[in-house]
Amino acid sequence: MRVGLSVYGTTYSMGLRPEAGRPQVTARDVMDQAIGYGLAGVELPATMVEAGDVDELRRYAAERGLFITVDTGGYDPDALARVIDLARRVGAATVRTVVGGAKIGGDRRPLAGRWQAFLDEVLAKLRKAVEYAERAGVTLAVENHQDLASEELLWLCESIGSPFFGINLDSGNPLATAEEPVEYFRRVAPYVKNVHLKDYWVWLSEEGYRLVRCPLGQGLTDFPALLDILDQAVPGVTMAIELGALEARHIRVFAADFWPDYPPRTAAQLVEALRVVHQNARGGGDWRTPYERGEPPEVIAAYEERQLLQSVAYVHALAAERGKQGERPDRTEPR
Repeated sequence: MRVGLSVYGTTYSMGLRPEAGRPQVTARDVMDQAIGYGLAGVELPATMVEAGDVDELRRYAAERGLFITVDTGGYDPDALARVIDLARRVGAATVRTVVGGAKIGGDRRPLAGRWQAFLDEVLAKLRKAVEYAERAGVTLAVENHQDLASEELLWLCESIGSPFFGINLDSGNPLATAEEPVEYFRRVAPYVKNVHLKDYWVWLSEEGYRLVRCPLGQGLTDFPALLDILDQAVPGVTMAIELGALEARHIRVFAADFWPDYPPRTAAQLVEALRVVHQNARGGGDWRTPYERGEPPEVIAAYEERQLLQSVAYVHALAAERGKQGERPDRTEPR
């Protein structure tokens, strides 16, 4: 298991939000934190890499055996080319991007009637970006960022047809496009280039369900099944702990206008997704995070840190268990 640390689930504790009132971490800080947690790499925003000494970051990571993944957003080929070059310089094998289009929560209504035209534009521009990625020897991976369904991600991968293009699989996001998670993992696994390890608690609502961040291993994601699938399809793939956002994701699958721009789904497919929701639904209690309750920054930061520590402990326990079953367990140790 090559598991690293992403910054996006700890934006308050890492000072990445001004209202946190904390010094902002640097790329070097995140590397040191990953080492302290016994993790094997880092996933860093391109802006954070650019703010440091790129050559020094490359050397520092290489000396400590850390992998680097670089994060960006969008599908403009020129902008992606610049980030791909940055990744090459810092020694990163993969650039992760998101294409958007839908609101978080799988909501395509802002592009109602224009979704396929949007996808066609995304495909054309990503094709150009991948040409640059191939020359640079860096892989470009598009995330299932609660926007693209598995059918559309597979269409992009098959249409582009390059070993330097694939999927950044976020393990918590299949239900945002109303897909049963384990079957989703199986479908996309051959094209996965990088993984976000994420978990969610789920609460039912009148319009569908809410996905609320939680420590890894405490929610609905079947991590042993995910790792078995990845071991078969893409052994040694890079992964990063990325806790969910501070705002719950409301998936409004019972809204009549939620579905028109989605790929056709059978009743059986939808039933399997809803089965996972109902089997894991939490009853009663307040689903809101401290951020949504308006708690002070120090409370939010402590909440993030507590969930991160619990997630790191779960990853190490999972690696140890898989080691007993014959897998090499050393990949989550500092190298």
